[in-house]
Amino acid sequence: MSEKLIITPKTKVLQLLENYPELEDYLISIVPAFKKLKNPVLRKTVARIATLQQAAAIGNIKTEELINQLRKQAGQDVFSEESGSRYNLARPAWFSPEKVTTTFDVREMLAAGEHPVAKVMDDLKKLEEGAVYELLAPFLPAPLIDKAVGLGADYWVVQDAEDVFRVYFVK
Repeated sequence: MSEKLIITPKTKVLQLLENYPELEDYLISIVPAFKKLKNPVLRKTVARIATLQQAAAIGNIKTEELINQLRKQAGQDVFSEESGSRYNLARPAWFSPEKVTTTFDVREMLAAGEHPVAKVMDDLKKLEEGAVYELLAPFLPAPLIDKAVGLGADYWVVQDAEDVFRVYFVK
């Protein structure tokens, strides 16, 4: 008998779904944006890199709450770690609309099953100091934000609609 995956904030969505396929509909009920994971292409791309911590941010739910709901469904003990992992929604001092030099709408690319991370990272590397890069996405692109922050970028997230997110990056 093999050990079942222990669900934590760092668990990848794809790992969760492979180990607990019965949790897919439950995850979608908690984070409706994840119904897009029924698309096999998005499942192979987004679900492979997105963590449950990032899924919580996408679903605008506290990480601990999401993890505990999933753990309860899977018959695991509740998780208790104050994560405080929220994405930056407060307008930063560095933002000014006239500083936006590039706008990239990833919605078409994602719909075609392509992954925009490499292009966005390349664009951010070329971004001039003080210039602002605007990204439009159909969901909070948490893995992409985390990767950009890892490369030294700062960001600001604006949600225009349920499926329209603007993420502004600056170096």
